[in-house]
Amino acid sequence: MRLEREQSLVVLIDMQQKLAPAIHETTQVQQAALWVLEVAQQLHVPVFATEQYPQGLGETVPVLRHLIAPVHIFSKIHFSALREPDIRQVIQQQQRQQIVLIGTETHVCVLQTALDLLSSGYQVFVVAAAVGSRTIENKQLALSRLQQAGASIISLEMLAFEWLDKAGNDKFRTLNQGWIR
Repeated sequence: MRLEREQSLVVLIDMQQKLAPAIHETTQVQQAALWVLEVAQQLHVPVFATEQYPQGLGETVPVLRHLIAPVHIFSKIHFSALREPDIRQVIQQQQRQQIVLIGTETHVCVLQTALDLLSSGYQVFVVAAAVGSRTIENKQLALSRLQQAGASIISLEMLAFEWLDKAGNDKFRTLNQGWIR
């Protein structure tokens, strides 16, 4: 299955201030998540975020929070975002079948959200560079399990090029300028 911009919705899961320092390669994970959010914004793909018990873990890290409308940030207590009625409702209201997941922790909240999305009939895409766990082993095990369960594990460029669909237009030229690193 191919990722379609008009069918996509991005969910940033629990990339929060007090948890972020404990995440393996947190700077790289945050930069990848930032890139996903910026591309989504430029291509008009809706973005939502969750915060696991923000009273204890803090808000979404500032570098990402400023790109998400406050009404699109949802507090949760379940590990799976889909177990929260308001989050489930807003995802359903979008009427988009492809959910792109980024955030932390890969082996807990990202995994459980993805499994519930898959069992609800959604196509799930996990951006490997934009998810993280406290240990690399937990991240790798989660990505493997997600793939076995039917989620597509994708790279940053897979996401962007599939959303763009073709070269030779202004959106491609604009986004392509930032890809040469």
